[in-house]
Amino acid sequence: MGFMRYQRKQDERVAHACINNLADIPNGVTVVVADLIPGVPLREGAIIAPDEAGFYHLLKTAAVVEVATTTATEYKVEKGHHFKVGDFVMFKTGAKSYAITAIDTTSPIFDKITVGTTLGEAIPVGGTLMLAKGESATVSAFKYPPFAACGDSYPVEALTNTPVAAITFGQFRAALCPPLSDEIKAALPTLKFI
Repeated sequence: MGFMRYQRKQDERVAHACINNLADIPNGVTVVVADLIPGVPLREGAIIAPDEAGFYHLLKTAAVVEVATTTATEYKVEKGHHFKVGDFVMFKTGAKSYAITAIDTTSPIFDKITVGTTLGEAIPVGGTLMLAKGESATVSAFKYPPFAACGDSYPVEALTNTPVAAITFGQFRAALCPPLSDEIKAALPTLKFI
């Protein structure tokens, strides 16, 4: 005699950041994992850009969670970013960018990024720190000019470069994307963040 087995399961729906993918890079791209932190996902809607060799890199960003003054050297940011000690960070292009000297991850609700020299900007809650090319007092620039957005979320594993869907023309829900500054959005006219 057969037995019937019932399983209770919760329907898990994933809210996707990408609403419309109108054009992407055929066969995807490879994102260099050496820049990233293993265990922290590469999120859907994250902005990526190629280097001279054709490998893609994450344009790292972090959202500020506590107002920072023009003399601050410590910035409290949301967890889940990929910044590392030694990365250069800026709040605006054409301004200051300095190296991260320490990242304190002990708080359960935020990370504290310490920069050797103040970025010299009053940063509001929700302001976005961005990966910069190098140290500068007046001409900070994107390390990698924004080019495409990740079409899905991907786990990051050490020593494994990640193949990623790269969307060049499409629509994203901004609330589900990693932090994006107005400058990043302006550099990507074919991507709409709504």
